[in-house]
Amino acid sequence: MKIRYLGHSCFQIESSDGIKIVTDPYSPMGIKMPGVKADIVTSSHSHYDHNYFEGVSGDFVVVNTADPIQVKGINIRGLQTFHDDENGKKRGRNIIFVIEADGINVCHMGDLGHKLTKEQINSLGDVDVLLIPVGGFFTIGPEDAADIVKAIAPKIAIPMHFKPDIPQNVRFELPIVDAEAFLSLLNGNKYNSDTLSIDKEHLPASTQVIQLASAAELQ
Repeated sequence: MKIRYLGHSCFQIESSDGIKIVTDPYSPMGIKMPGVKADIVTSSHSHYDHNYFEGVSGDFVVVNTADPIQVKGINIRGLQTFHDDENGKKRGRNIIFVIEADGINVCHMGDLGHKLTKEQINSLGDVDVLLIPVGGFFTIGPEDAADIVKAIAPKIAIPMHFKPDIPQNVRFELPIVDAEAFLSLLNGNKYNSDTLSIDKEHLPASTQVIQLASAAELQ
């Protein structure tokens, strides 16, 4: 499996047989999502920075509900959560998706805005790769994100939805923090690549926290 970080909360997950899943595509907002093709597109909620389907090419299936679904051999199930810590009163609902491909469970947390209960964490099952927002303001921040990583104990945790490293003269629209605090809480590392290749048989024994370079910034 290959996981490519396209910026913000958007990833392209490619299975070993070439099926491509794109998560939460975003419209231009100081950074611009690279052109990508997909067979499946998941959207955790209907905000402009998470449902920009026009930015994705291909004859793809949109998955934007929590109902379990299988598309081209890829199993996807959702957990209904909220975009804030007031049961959705401020920003509405959010879907956490668990995507199973190549025997690997990838959990994309969308714009999660609150801590998770033990029951919610248990319902996710075994998580191999956790894609988690860390930027705060609209989502959980570094501390809550670190606590969730510790509770879920994935093999790999990758931060998303944080302030990108772009020139100061480039306007970024969202008031969120960078990933530095999150990385320091969990001794995470930065990669110079936007892509991570993962093999079920060679996953780390304990959680590794990895910040991928953003393909949007490498353009």
